[in-house]
Amino acid sequence: MNILILGGTGRVGSHIVAQALEDEHHVTVLVRTPEKVTINHNNLTVIQGDVLNQEALTHAIHGADVLISALNTDGGTTLSESMPLIINAMETEGIRRIITIGTAGILQSRVNPEILRYQSSESKRKTTRAAEEHEKVYNLLKQYDLDWTIVCPTYLPDGERLGNYRTEPDFLPEGGSQISVPDTAEFAYSLIESGEHIKKRVGIAY
Repeated sequence: MNILILGGTGRVGSHIVAQALEDEHHVTVLVRTPEKVTINHNNLTVIQGDVLNQEALTHAIHGADVLISALNTDGGTTLSESMPLIINAMETEGIRRIITIGTAGILQSRVNPEILRYQSSESKRKTTRAAEEHEKVYNLLKQYDLDWTIVCPTYLPDGERLGNYRTEPDFLPEGGSQISVPDTAEFAYSLIESGEHIKKRVGIAY
């Protein structure tokens, strides 16, 4: 399988790249700084470019079967600004499956299911900027007939890959307070093969 990974040098993205290569998939990463890619593998293609450049995105996605976006909010609006370009490139190349890493803040609140967690008393975050960026991505994906899934981890320490976690569509698993980076990556990667949770946000926690 040919997999395009955006944010492939980040915390979650680098784990997904390693897992995909371990399974002998062909992996392409689009990165601004190729020197940050520390893996050397025959099945890995590194393309230098910016996710805010439509031409670079369309070039990188050519021939891909699935796209995984592990982009972070980058302290700005990169996430929300890049998604329309990503969707456009997917439609141009006829690609339907996209898995993104979001945040538990955009899941529904348990105390008030009419609003999102980051808008409710459940959220312990002092700032809502990152959640607002992820919500823009969620609202955008909902408008298109793509096979999207947003993986929504709560507090995300580096931790270890335990392989023992809980997931729940649209909500954070009850009592969940954290999930490691490697386990988040493992779950997101597993969705390529399982094809589960189409058009869903999925909360993940221990």
